[in-house]
Amino acid sequence: MANTNAKRVRATEAELKDKLVAINRVTKVTKGGRNFSFSAIVVVGDEKGVVGHGLGKANEVTEAIAKGIDVAKKNCIKVPVLNGTIPHEQNGKFGGARVFIRPAAHGTGVIAGGAMRAVFESVGITDVLAKSKGSSNPHNVVKATLDALAQLRDAYTVAEQRGVELDTVFNG
Repeated sequence: MANTNAKRVRATEAELKDKLVAINRVTKVTKGGRNFSFSAIVVVGDEKGVVGHGLGKANEVTEAIAKGIDVAKKNCIKVPVLNGTIPHEQNGKFGGARVFIRPAAHGTGVIAGGAMRAVFESVGITDVLAKSKGSSNPHNVVKATLDALAQLRDAYTVAEQRGVELDTVFNG
């Protein structure tokens, strides 16, 4: 992720919940026949602002998912969540995937497609409007969504970075 706002977090094993985003079966044709292997993209989060993603590859689906979870736990970032939504609009991109996320009023729900929905549910965002543009490849959409979330800043962070009082951020 290109942004410096993203705070890497040490994930505590107990409270992280994992969500499977996509499984892909890969076939390698060899002299002896076809060899099947699986890749799984997984998102983990504590539903309190911590989220991470991982890719696992193995010859068995369950092993691929387990590897993906292990990788995801090492890639966690902290995201500012205010009353179940995000602090401001943000764009994110990765590869050919572009995402746009916007805060929503309480009760709106998560208005997002499959790969983005898994990320929002894992991070604990309950109300958000999101649009995925460009590539619909779940790997890139998840990474673009995490890029957008990593760029989010709450008012306290903005005030601290500017070296001003909190009310100046809102009034000025």
